[in-house]
Amino acid sequence: MAYYATAPRLVHQTNFAATSTFIAHEVAKGLMKYQPDIIISVHPLMQHVPLRILRSKGLLKKIIFTTVVTDLSTCHPTWFHKLVTRCYCPSEEVSKRALKAGLNSSQIKVYGLPVRPSFVKPVPPKVELRKELGMEDHLPAVLLMGGGEGMGPIEATARALGDALYDETIGEPIGQVLIICGRNKKLFNRLTSVQWKVPVQVKGFVTKMEECMGACDCIITKAGPGTIAEAMIRGLPIILNGFIAGQEAGNVPYVIENGCGKYSESPKKIASIVSQWFGPKQDELRIMSQNALRLSRPDAVFKIVHDMHELVRQKNFVPQCCPA
Repeated sequence: MAYYATAPRLVHQTNFAATSTFIAHEVAKGLMKYQPDIIISVHPLMQHVPLRILRSKGLLKKIIFTTVVTDLSTCHPTWFHKLVTRCYCPSEEVSKRALKAGLNSSQIKVYGLPVRPSFVKPVPPKVELRKELGMEDHLPAVLLMGGGEGMGPIEATARALGDALYDETIGEPIGQVLIICGRNKKLFNRLTSVQWKVPVQVKGFVTKMEECMGACDCIITKAGPGTIAEAMIRGLPIILNGFIAGQEAGNVPYVIENGCGKYSESPKKIASIVSQWFGPKQDELRIMSQNALRLSRPDAVFKIVHDMHELVRQKNFVPQCCPA
């Protein structure tokens, strides 16, 4: 309700005007203390108040203000402000929203969604990664995760996968599962105590997600933009099993319409999709992997930082006077 109710400009601008009364002093104090060359905002609520303060103190031309939008498709209008020096958009869809909000095309750069630099580096072959993670080297693998807190229907989906990836006719598994429980220790303990019919590796909180993704052939996750961008870099077809209303809603059609994955909230349906991908529909899995790679932008974070560096360099450049 808050997301959609505050979307109209009249509403959120009035809210920010009221909010600035309470926080303007602290924000201004921080600006004066650090005297930054550049401000980088990565949150929709951090454009209007800081820019209002910069304008009131006559600092708009002295301090560069940039916004890095971290929503792939649908995003709240408060991401956009006409006074920013630069607005970095992760997709053409977001770029169109920025133009509609009144930004000029010269203010907008579409570089992709920034992800951690470790995703840019090549990872070892699947066989090596699987060996390190204790997985089988010959079976296709699905990565099941619920973010850092291990939220969502992970257990139900894992059990459905355990059944669907076991071929009763030949008495053998047709796939394996890598489960990331995050900080959810209760979930970790429950899953490690299950007697699985297929190879299952259960991990807690991991720091090398690029290696976990590199060891697998597809991923099941909620529609968080960061995970989607990382999965695309690794060429993983994506099964989305949920989304946060508002900002994540558009990520579902973004994945489906670009041929990178599917959506279902049913653990049994999700398990059926994976078993099909590991069986008769392997071609669909391969095509979706190619589509994901085509859409990925692994160097986005570097392009953004390089452009910021250039903005600062240009601001600080003082041309030498020509001799008479």
